Amino acid sequence: MSLKRTAIVWGIVWVGGITALHGALNQQWFKPAPKSAGASADGARAGAAFSGPKFSVGYIPVTCHLTCPVTNFINKATDSDEMFKPMRFNGFPEIKEMFLSNRLEATFILAPLAMSLREQGVPIKIVYLGHRDGTALVVNKDSTVRRVEDLRGKKVAIPNRYSNQRIMLHRALKKRGMTLDDVILLEMSPPDMPISLQTGAVDAITSGEPFMAQTELDGYGRVLYQAKDEWPGFISCVLAVREDVIQTRRADVQALVDGIARSGKWIDQSMDNRMHAADVSATQYYNQDPKLLRHVLSKPVDRVRYSNLVVHRPDFEEIERLGIESGVLTGKAKFDDYADPSFVRDNNDVKPWDYEPKKQ
Repeated sequence: MSLKRTAIVWGIVWVGGITALHGALNQQWFKPAPKSAGASADGARAGAAFSGPKFSVGYIPVTCHLTCPVTNFINKATDSDEMFKPMRFNGFPEIKEMFLSNRLEATFILAPLAMSLREQGVPIKIVYLGHRDGTALVVNKDSTVRRVEDLRGKKVAIPNRYSNQRIMLHRALKKRGMTLDDVILLEMSPPDMPISLQTGAVDAITSGEPFMAQTELDGYGRVLYQAKDEWPGFISCVLAVREDVIQTRRADVQALVDGIARSGKWIDQSMDNRMHAADVSATQYYNQDPKLLRHVLSKPVDRVRYSNLVVHRPDFEEIERLGIESGVLTGKAKFDDYADPSFVRDNNDVKPWDYEPKKQ
C-alpha cells in the first residue's frame, strides 16, 4: 500500500475513533436508556424513559427551582442514572442567553420573562410551575416602614424588570391607591440583597427565597409581607421548554414534567422529605448553608408549596394584565402562545416519588 493511501486509511480510522469516543462520552450513544421513572408501589403516575440525549435544564439556587435538584438526586438514587443534566446559573440573564442560543432545551425561568420572550418571537412554552408563594418583601427590623403605604419614597430592590416580585409590588401598591412611581426601584442580584438591606443601601428587598430568610436568620430582617398573604397562589418561576423540542421529543418532555411534578408532591408529603430536600439541595447543588432552606421550608410550612402546580389560564391572564399595567408586557402574546398545559392537566394525576431517604 502506498504511503499516501496508508495515511488516508489511518486518517479515516483516527477520525472514526474520535467520533465514537465523543459519542460515548458526551452523547451516551452506547449507554443503555435509563430506567423508566415508572409508577411507584402506590400507583404513582409513570414517566417514560428518555429516548434521546439528556436535556440540559437550567436553574439557579432559589427555592422556586428546588424540584430540579430534587428530581435529579431522587432519580440517581432510584434509577442509578440521571433523566437530565441540571445546569446551575447565577442569574436569569445567563439563562436567557443560553436559551436563546439553543444550548438549553428546558429551564426554570421567571414567568413574566418567559411571557415577554414569547412576545419577542422566541419559541418558548411554559409547561409547569416552579412553586407557589415562596417570596416576601423584607425591611430592616428597625425600619419605620410598618405598612406597604410606608414604602412611599423608599428604595426597594427587585431582582429585575421581569420579575414577578416587581409585578406583586405593583399589585400591592395599586391595592392601596399607589403606583410604582411612588417608590424608587433598584434592580439587584438576589444574593446581594441581604447585605444591601443590612447596610442601609436600600430600604426594602424582595426576591425569591432563601435570600429573604437569610435576613431573618441573621437578625436584621423583618417581613413586611409574604406572597402567601399578599397574593395567595403567587407564581414566580415556571418550567419552560423550547417549542421545537416539544414538537420533536414530546415523550421526553413528558418524562421531564412527570419527574418534576412527582418531586413537588414528594417534597410536600412530609416534613422529613422537606428537610432532606433542603440538606441535599443546599450541599450538593446550591452551595448554601442548609439551615437557610430548612428555615424557608418549615417556618411556616406553607411558606412555599410544591403541589398543585398545573398551568392554569386564569393565573397567567392575571399576570398578563398586571404585566401590561406595570409596563413589562405588551399583551402581544396570549396564553395559548406562551403556555402548553397539556403535560399535566389535573393535579390529582400526580403522585409523589416512592422514595425514602436513607437514615444518616
